[in-house]
This record gives sequence, structure tokens and C-alpha cells, in this order.
Amino acid sequence: MLNEFKAFIMKGNVLDLAVAVIIGAAFATITTSLTEDVIMPVVSALFGMPDFSGMFILLGSPPADYAGAMTDYAALKEAGVPMLGWGQFLTVVINFIILAFIIFLIVRYANRIMTKAEEEAADPGPSEIDLLTEIRDSLKK
Repeated sequence: MLNEFKAFIMKGNVLDLAVAVIIGAAFATITTSLTEDVIMPVVSALFGMPDFSGMFILLGSPPADYAGAMTDYAALKEAGVPMLGWGQFLTVVINFIILAFIIFLIVRYANRIMTKAEEEAADPGPSEIDLLTEIRDSLKK
């Protein structure tokens, strides 16, 4: 069983997938930083809000022993207050759209490269007319 597992792990697809997951995780942190540190501040400035992730709607009241601010999303969430965190959701959606767009551009570029390589590698050989002409000439002899 150990040898079968080792053979499974050593297959190219599994190793490729492991590398892709690691690179994907690193890429996700880059896009998260791009969203949180570059794009969201610009979007927030346009709408006059300093941070969308703190935007929420309270759906219930905080516990009686809650002493924090009623505008602190993280503290209210930690206290277990039911709320609709639409600002955090908006930030995550924007992050996803950016990540999906960047992946789309990468896949699009890779497809173009592979298509060019296939076109260059494909040797068309003689055309049908050339072959028929050669057969005709051979039969004449």
C-alpha cells in the first residue's frame, strides 16, 4: 500500500497540482493585498467611506455585558452579535473579481502561446494537389 501511495504521489499530475495550489495560495495573498491596500482605499475614497469592511447592519442587539463600540464590526462579531456584514462581503467579491480577471488573462495568454506553438509545430506536408500530381506523374512513367 505504501508503494502504491508513493507511485500515486510521484505522478506528474499530482505534483503539478501541488505546485499549482502553493502558487495559487501565494497569488491569492497578492490579490488580497492589491484589493485591501490599493483598490479598496480608492473605492472608499470615491464613496467617502474610509473602509468598506466595517460597514454592516445590526440584526439583533448585543449581549448585556458588551462594552465595546456599536460601530466596531470586529468587536461586535466577536461578541456574537447577529449582523449583516455587507461591507466585508463587498470587499471579498471585489477580491474575487480581480483574481478571476487576472486568472482569465493568464489563461488567455497561455492559450495564445499554445495555439502558436501548435501552428508552428504542425507541418502541413504536401497539399492534395501536389500528391495527385505526383501520382499522375508516377503513373505516366
